[in-house]
Amino acid sequence: MATAPEFDTPVLDTIAAMTIDSIEHCRMDQHTLILSRIAALVAMDAPAISYLAHIDPAAKAGFTVEQLQDLLVAIAPVVGTARVMSAAGHIAQAFGVALALAESDAEAIAQAEAARRAT
Repeated sequence: MATAPEFDTPVLDTIAAMTIDSIEHCRMDQHTLILSRIAALVAMDAPAISYLAHIDPAAKAGFTVEQLQDLLVAIAPVVGTARVMSAAGHIAQAFGVALALAESDAEAIAQAEAARRAT
């Protein structure tokens, strides 16, 4: 079976290291940490890719769509409706990318399994 090519990713590696350090030094529970990070992303009008990086940790922390909606409602008076609407669009885009990646991964796994069975 072919192995995936290795890429030099110094920026992503640095961001990952910073995130790990932040989590290790934070005493918040995972749910509160994700809530805080998403609120910060909304406040700074972060792009969809920033939300994408938080989908898996949010799911693992038990974060629900209803809690996300409550968060957006709670911070709207502070950050403004334009930022909240922008965030909603970016979050929807991130979910779309996450679903596409999951489908691609599932397809690759199915193809690898079919190739394994054929040999």
